[in-house]
Amino acid sequence: MATLLSPAADKPTLTPLAAQILDTLVHRIGKDEKAARPHDWLAATIFTVRNDIIEKWMESTREAHAKGAKRVYYLSLEFLIGRLLRDALSNLNQTHDIAGALSSLGVDLAMIEEIEPDAALGNGGLGRLAACFMESLASLDLPAYGYGIRYVNGMFRQRIDDGFQVELPENWLQHGNPWEFERRESAYFIGFGGEVVGTETGHVHWKAGEGVEATAVDTPMVGWRGKRVNTLRLWTARAFDPIKLDQFNAGDFEGALAGQTRAETLTRVLYPNDSTAAGQELRLRQEYFFSSASIQDIVRRHIQYTGDIRTLPDKAAIQLNDTHPAVAVAELMRLLVDFHDLGFDEAWDITRATFGYTNHTLLPEALESWPLPLFERLLPRHMQLVYAINAKLLREAKAKGADDRAIAAISLIAEGGERRVRMANLAFAGSHSINGVAALHTDLMKKTVFADLHALYPERINNKTNGITPRRWLQQANPGLTALIREAIGDDFLDDAEKLSALDPFADDADFRSKFASVKRANKVALAQHLKELMGIRIDPDAMYDVQIKRIHEYKRQLLNIVETVALYDQIRSHPERDWVPRVKLFGGKAASSYHNAKLIIKLANDVARRINADPAIGGLLKVAFVPNYNVSLAEKIIPAADLSEQISTAGMEASGTGNMKFALNGALTIGTLDGANVEIRDRVGDDNIVIFGLTADEVADQRARGYNPRAAIEASPELSQALSGIASGVFSPDDPDRYRGLIGGLYDGDWFMLAADFDAYAAAQRQVDTRWQDREGWNAAAIRNVARVGWFSSDRTIREYAKDIWGVL
Repeated sequence: MATLLSPAADKPTLTPLAAQILDTLVHRIGKDEKAARPHDWLAATIFTVRNDIIEKWMESTREAHAKGAKRVYYLSLEFLIGRLLRDALSNLNQTHDIAGALSSLGVDLAMIEEIEPDAALGNGGLGRLAACFMESLASLDLPAYGYGIRYVNGMFRQRIDDGFQVELPENWLQHGNPWEFERRESAYFIGFGGEVVGTETGHVHWKAGEGVEATAVDTPMVGWRGKRVNTLRLWTARAFDPIKLDQFNAGDFEGALAGQTRAETLTRVLYPNDSTAAGQELRLRQEYFFSSASIQDIVRRHIQYTGDIRTLPDKAAIQLNDTHPAVAVAELMRLLVDFHDLGFDEAWDITRATFGYTNHTLLPEALESWPLPLFERLLPRHMQLVYAINAKLLREAKAKGADDRAIAAISLIAEGGERRVRMANLAFAGSHSINGVAALHTDLMKKTVFADLHALYPERINNKTNGITPRRWLQQANPGLTALIREAIGDDFLDDAEKLSALDPFADDADFRSKFASVKRANKVALAQHLKELMGIRIDPDAMYDVQIKRIHEYKRQLLNIVETVALYDQIRSHPERDWVPRVKLFGGKAASSYHNAKLIIKLANDVARRINADPAIGGLLKVAFVPNYNVSLAEKIIPAADLSEQISTAGMEASGTGNMKFALNGALTIGTLDGANVEIRDRVGDDNIVIFGLTADEVADQRARGYNPRAAIEASPELSQALSGIASGVFSPDDPDRYRGLIGGLYDGDWFMLAADFDAYAAAQRQVDTRWQDREGWNAAAIRNVARVGWFSSDRTIREYAKDIWGVL
């Protein structure tokens, strides 16, 4: 890590900005500059920068109020925002000035940026997409709020012990968060349990059995060039009676604090293990807690500024980011019917006109559903409303000729086996727009998980291909490449990423290719140094950096990559006479704490790395590393250094992906299946600048329908058979020879994710990659064309499409 600069003995007169930072250090932090530590300088810098942000934030809010602007409300259980200082400085164009001011005080800006903790508010692409969207909403000058939970620990911190994932709390808030503002005036009652009772007027009243208070904590989201500052509003939970003194004084200390502990549990961790009944209940409590608080806040704001609840769809567009906040549909109905005295049909029309729903997955287990007894016990009034909505929905389906099979598929209540409340169906029914996040994904939504709902409402499903913010993922993460692009084509691309297309001719310019290669190598040297400090591993910056960093899941097929790595290892040892390309295989990602196979895949990656990295027979031709605790800040180091981007999910199972976009924007070639946004990336960059292999989504479905035989596929592939045999027999796990027997046996017996079916094609594609790498001029030309042609995948473009087609704010 970088260190503080040496303070000058006699500093010149300080600039106003340096003086301001120093004044903040003394009067806000309470430290003399000689006693200040790096974290003190970080806080002082953030508080100083924050002053300008607050002014723009208030100005943005006043302007939206004055114009009576329609607001976007983005509800997401995750916001993977990463570090904020560098992002804010870049978007405010203050990086140079702050760096100079700090330097005059003997402080290195890069050093203090590195010690800012990552906000532990998300896990993977869903949360990072939400963060990109918040930045783009502000950059496009669109009034918006993001709503989520202020997790104290959030997603766990991952440590690797003897190759195994160990989950530890991510204490990102242990020293406070200088970016946030508590809004005690924005506090709401959130009820659970109890019963629904009738009143003398014929109304119903939900008498909750318990309740907690949700209090807002706001973080400013700064747009490009400071055009607008929007609000990320996160909810904290507290008991209304934090301590029961009578119990405390009677000696029951734990019981006296039980209510506060129960409330705080709601905001303790992201995605509690839901393999137990208690874990399921906590997950549902979390989702209702933040959804209810958010909907109450939106309705309160609307009434405050318009006075007429019936105009809600004209002034508010609420977007559900996946199924996690789907209970918000029932919650808005509850408020409209029970508190604003609207008739059911009118309330339902308002609700549907207000909500939009983004689906992020076709995996059945990710389309959330809740056991009906659990849902009814926790949310009895909402259960009544779900039944009422379902009755209206099914009567409409029946009137349009739906048969019993279609009605069973459309129903909000799954009847097969355990009765469950289907949250995806609720979100679909309660929204006027349902969008997929890539063209292929949207098409598959219509044909698979929502086929019958689509037949009932054929106008609702639309596509909005995901995007990434080029500010963070190019300008900030890769300043060397950004400077090179500016030198070549000017600054227009900074405001419009699609202007990167002007770079395309430079792929044929030998001098530019040489400069591009130098930037890439510098990024690789920086990553190599970081991994040496982090893990003690030495990697060669002249080798190909082959990277797969993402959530660990069987459909993402890290296992396919590992098995091919073992096969490559066997080939290098067996054929030392061949001209092998030196490779560094980098893996990173977290497995859900209850996902046994995913955690076993992490262990396998580490076992394979330990064996290969210690084998002198391969002469440094192959290195493998699993980088622990993958997060946004680590991605910002790895992605600019990557040469090859692994996007190898089973076709038809990845909704979109955004990592594929980030890698391409930073000049990595993609090796991947025709899945998710890979299809559209291929269409943009051209067949010659991407490496595609494997079954298509239709072919996967056809193989499954015809009775796929993985054993036959394995036995037909000598390389695959040898690699699997070595893994299963304990070659890579001599301490426990049976460790991977079940994992590999599952491929012979089932192989739902088609690893065996795609292996030979994948191995052949990797050898094609080797051949391309040996022509470095051609490789660099293809990498430059990737950078030039993926500007369309900016989240600015995505948000414009949402704003125009769904939200009605453009």
